[in-house]
Amino acid sequence: QVRLVESGGGLVQAGGSLRLSCAASGVIFAIGTVGWYRQAPGKQRELVATITSGNTNYADSVKGRFTISRDNAKNTMYLQMNSLIPEDTAVYYCNHRTFGLWGQGTEVTVSS
Repeated sequence: QVRLVESGGGLVQAGGSLRLSCAASGVIFAIGTVGWYRQAPGKQRELVATITSGNTNYADSVKGRFTISRDNAKNTMYLQMNSLIPEDTAVYYCNHRTFGLWGQGTEVTVSS
């Protein structure tokens, strides 16, 4: 079965940190472009960060605060989120662009 499963979301105070994980089954994270997107209430889904081979790309709003990484041996991708702000509140989705796959999402809520 091919799927992506996110975990690690939750409620955190502003200034806090969370680490999201995305475990893949039936597809290899090491191949192609994978990344994180988010969708806040009433807004469109937006790119947060992507990783392709050794290259990373971040939205301006998260640069310097978020770090995307992947562990090819575990077939898992991570998003380390530091210095969280209320504007980071959203459902976060992992994506395997090369295979057109999305996870079910994990909710992140940052309280002020």
